[in-house]
Amino acid sequence: MTALDPGAGAPLGDLPDPGAGGPGETAGPGLARRFLRRPAAVVALGVLGVLVVLAVIAPFLLASPTEIHATNKFAEPSFAHLFGTDELGRDLFSRVAHAGQLSLGFAAGATVIAMVIGTSWGMLAAARSGWVDEVLMRIAEAALAIPIILFALVFVAAFGSDLGAMTLVAGLLMSPLTARIARSAVLAELKGEYVHGLAAVGVSRTRILFSEVLPNALPALLAQASLNVATSLMLEATLSFVGLGIQPPQASWGTLLKVGYDRLFESIWYPLMPVLVIVVAIGALNTIGDQLQRVLHRSGG
Repeated sequence: MTALDPGAGAPLGDLPDPGAGGPGETAGPGLARRFLRRPAAVVALGVLGVLVVLAVIAPFLLASPTEIHATNKFAEPSFAHLFGTDELGRDLFSRVAHAGQLSLGFAAGATVIAMVIGTSWGMLAAARSGWVDEVLMRIAEAALAIPIILFALVFVAAFGSDLGAMTLVAGLLMSPLTARIARSAVLAELKGEYVHGLAAVGVSRTRILFSEVLPNALPALLAQASLNVATSLMLEATLSFVGLGIQPPQASWGTLLKVGYDRLFESIWYPLMPVLVIVVAIGALNTIGDQLQRVLHRSGG
């Protein structure tokens, strides 16, 4: 770490190319091309894109999720109602699409919080090393020793099921694992020759970390981000299913699953459709993360 001692600045144009060898070479357009050559990655991106697009266009193109047809309760899937209808005759496909806005929005917000806190946490541990690294990583390990769902149940029960509070709690709970991944990625980059070259010509530690190391560690962080989104979706569905998550009249995939499960003996389609959407979304996100990790592994990242 002594090679990172700060010194007088120097123009980046006169410094060693961070892309020339070392772990930094895995970042950039080349990584994206290798990722998109994988059929599983393309399919997963397509599936996730469809779910996001449906959630976005639902208010403009789909039927109202609150339109009641009392004479058409628990209808089976058909051309008129792709997912069937619920206990009030409301179109279930429209309800699932609209609910995707809340579920995906929650997952995105929680992931942003986790990535900001976790990346800062991990970078600080990697850059400082010594007792700072030891303390920060022991805190992360202590937090990871207890399943995230147990922490979530306690915090949500204590602070309420407000969407903002739930998002913050989920983001904080995913931060320790994100910190470990960020620390590992940053440490791998700090071993690169380009880092020692930059430090040798006087570039400050902060500039190296944020201008060179962080961009090169971004692929590993993106892989973790996709897994964080999947974890957030599962967390929201679990909390809503046990009655501690999103509360009516708001509707998420988790709340639709809970209400559908209560009506299981009246319509199997009611709980089945939200479950399928949740499973497909989580499967797509996990596949994206897995494929990114495979590309990084083959590239030596």
